[in-house]
Amino acid sequence: QMELEALRSIYEGDLCFRELSPVSFQYRIGESGDPKAFLIEVSWPETYPQTAPVISMDAFFNNTISSAIKQSILDKLMVEVEANLGTAMTYTLFEYAKDNKEVFMENQPVNTVTSVSNSISTGTSDVPPSKKKEKKEQLSKTQKRKLADKTDNKGELPRGWNWVDVIK
Repeated sequence: QMELEALRSIYEGDLCFRELSPVSFQYRIGESGDPKAFLIEVSWPETYPQTAPVISMDAFFNNTISSAIKQSILDKLMVEVEANLGTAMTYTLFEYAKDNKEVFMENQPVNTVTSVSNSISTGTSDVPPSKKKEKKEQLSKTQKRKLADKTDNKGELPRGWNWVDVIK
């Protein structure tokens, strides 16, 4: 199988790529810690590439992704499949998924991302001055705290704060 050899050489040393069998492959789109990473599995039926490969997102890795998003990713990949029927397309599909990862996963909720975009979108012009005020207060609070740590509340240093530890 020419395509098998090609895939092996292209993805050699690529930790995202996994050959499950000579006709079945997995590719992880995204870094391992990425909350929007997902795994695509492509399997070749006997008549491939004249017929479409079987694309699956059933891997346990994808269990946090909503079924609607999985379906929309598969639909988009199938459009690519239709366009490439009759040619070796596994590499094309994996690369297409990589290139379109953000689009594929744009509706997948990830808490960190949404909170960041919200704070940006709600930012109004009067934010900077109020922020500066807050900062000063915070500084003085921490300074007060530091002072309070060093002294007892009367402002006197606690007894023995500068004693030399003779026992050591």
